[in-house]
Amino acid sequence: MSLVLQDVRKSYREPGGRTIPILNIASFRMDAGEQVVLLGSSGGGKTTLLNVIAGITAVDSGRVLIGGIDVCKLPEAARDRFRADRIGYVFQTFHLLPAFTALENVLLGMTFSGKGANRAKAIQLLKRVGLSHRMNHRPGHMSVGEQQRVAVARALANTPVLLLADEPTANVDAANQQIVLDLLRESCREEKVALLLVTHAPEVAKQFERVEKLAEFNRPGVAPLAAGASA
Repeated sequence: MSLVLQDVRKSYREPGGRTIPILNIASFRMDAGEQVVLLGSSGGGKTTLLNVIAGITAVDSGRVLIGGIDVCKLPEAARDRFRADRIGYVFQTFHLLPAFTALENVLLGMTFSGKGANRAKAIQLLKRVGLSHRMNHRPGHMSVGEQQRVAVARALANTPVLLLADEPTANVDAANQQIVLDLLRESCREEKVALLLVTHAPEVAKQFERVEKLAEFNRPGVAPLAAGASA
């Protein structure tokens, strides 16, 4: 599996009609099993970029290739299935269902792929993230750090080829930040899953071998060249 972005552009239109460019990425690549940090400031397009890669947000133009498949060309239903089958996503705000237990949240995540829920694997993942004693607890009865660990287990439930992590330590207390980060990295390494993690925290980024600054290759304010023009 490789991830390749080519000429990816995304903008949003304000109610008054003004267009706000968010992404303008000429090229980006990461290889199978690689762990990469995207370092960027708040509002710099990090979450939009992850949503584009996951097929949650459609691009204005460009290509997003995951394992050679252009996610941008897939119809919406196919994008949803592709995401469920191939991509894990750890959201900054967890997105756990409050009425479901930790185990039920992981099992539900499995059903979206069409492979069916694997209870034994869900239990194994929750044990791996240190929640064997909290499987039957709902999110409201768990600490923020425990909820994030449930989100990690859910993201790994279908053995994705790529795991996207959006500021995974931002809402976790200092005592649990390193635990969550180590858990993400070790789990992806063991499962041979590529990890793309976005953060604004230099102390998180410095733990990775490859760190990319989003502002260095995302130039939203740069207009595309006209046909036949040269740089």
